[in-house]
Amino acid sequence: MTEATTAEAARAPTDKPASTGPAAPLMSHRQVMKVLSGLLLGMFVAILSSTVVSTALPRIVADLGGGQSAYTWVVTASLLSMTASTPLWGKLADLASKKVLVQSAIVVFVLASAGAGLAQSPGALIAFRAVQGIGVGGLVALAQVILASLVPPRERGRYSGYFGATFAVATVGGPLLGGVITDTPGLGWRWCFYVGVPFAVIALAVLQRTLRLPVVRRPDVRVDWLGALLVAASVCLLLVWVTLAGDSYAWASWQTAVMVGGSVLLGVLFVRVEARAAEPVMPLWLFRNRTIALSAFASLFVGVAMFGSTVFLSQYFQLARGESPTMAGVMTIPMIAGLFVSSTVSGLVITRTGRWKAWLVAGGTLVTAGLGLLGTMRYDTAYWQLAVYMGLLGTGIGMMMQNLVLATQNQVSPEQLGAASSSVTFFRSLGGAVGVSALGAALSGRVSHYVEEGMAAAGIPQSGAAGGGIPDLGSLPAPVRQVIESAYGHGIADVHLYAAPIALVALLLVLAVREVPLARRAAGE
Repeated sequence: MTEATTAEAARAPTDKPASTGPAAPLMSHRQVMKVLSGLLLGMFVAILSSTVVSTALPRIVADLGGGQSAYTWVVTASLLSMTASTPLWGKLADLASKKVLVQSAIVVFVLASAGAGLAQSPGALIAFRAVQGIGVGGLVALAQVILASLVPPRERGRYSGYFGATFAVATVGGPLLGGVITDTPGLGWRWCFYVGVPFAVIALAVLQRTLRLPVVRRPDVRVDWLGALLVAASVCLLLVWVTLAGDSYAWASWQTAVMVGGSVLLGVLFVRVEARAAEPVMPLWLFRNRTIALSAFASLFVGVAMFGSTVFLSQYFQLARGESPTMAGVMTIPMIAGLFVSSTVSGLVITRTGRWKAWLVAGGTLVTAGLGLLGTMRYDTAYWQLAVYMGLLGTGIGMMMQNLVLATQNQVSPEQLGAASSSVTFFRSLGGAVGVSALGAALSGRVSHYVEEGMAAAGIPQSGAAGGGIPDLGSLPAPVRQVIESAYGHGIADVHLYAAPIALVALLLVLAVREVPLARRAAGE
């Protein structure tokens, strides 16, 4: 026990740069960009897999015979498996070849994408999306780890900006591409899942040719499979409860007690296993560092706000404003433009100045304000107002997302890099999964309430008018359509209003982060 404690103390990071002193990167800028091209393609594929289906989801779920719960779980399933697998990918990156791991993640993604495109039921689609999320988790986690192995923190800002820009392009291009594919005769929504496959194959080939990293052979290492299983089980049980509570059973019920209690018990077991594991999937000693702990929890709340609100914007434009999938993608451009500009500019300025905290604080402020303002929208709100609100939200997300990872990576030694990076990504993905699931459940309840209220006010019989599925606005009589549009507009606004206080918590957390100068050595040096 004493030896274990001593080892932990030796590995535990402090609020100081991981390494200091002038040193050149392991690779030239040109060499880094060659490797980065493969990583960025991988990231593009990962983000595209979520965004390309966002505008098509109402039609996908309607065609497969699902309802609001299926709509939520098509998104949540990939986020959940991504969340559960991220710590394991990160830990494996500290123990095995990063190149082999990132290529394996791409292969998993390609196979699952093909399966999702062939799905014939909501259940099959959700299952393939879960497998797809495992591949996405590897791509997102390993891209950050590989970048950190090549570039010192002081220079990493501009490269992180490229990741943010790629995120923005995939996010804006995805809905547009998904809308065009869905609306094009002869293609249909199934091609939304196939479209990322060519990009993934190209990324695989580029990484095979350009990525050269030393592999540290550690034959005595034991992978913490039990820890990975426990954290996955705990998160899954919690999300199943959030999704079903209030619909299949009451919030205050024996089912709630069993599921929440089981999730907490599994979480406690996970902590105990991690405390004793020789190679924990999520080292607990990392969280003794104030910056890492605050950044991780801030990422949790950013994830709730980011995924839990923005995923429903496509529903808003299609079901509250009657737009086509293509136009729904076009109308979210202000948010993505803000994300693109802010992530790129903040990365360049951070590289030049070495200062990063002010960007996190400004980002948290803008995210909170943007969500609060979106909480005031209705189905007939002027579009220019929505554009301003979405622009504020996107700008704030761009300032926070990559810079929270950068602040964490700056605190750890090379041996801890994979675990530390994936821990922040894990909390962000966990927040997203919880946010989509919880806010999706809240949206279902609010829409039903507003439909009943609107039907009663209009004197329209409610025999199946509201329904449990995604409505086809084109087939509804004008008075009923107006009630449905108003209900979705008001309900999705409520979702953003619920997310605003959560973003405020993230802001308070980053205010408490202590700014530490960025190190000038790469993790691989």
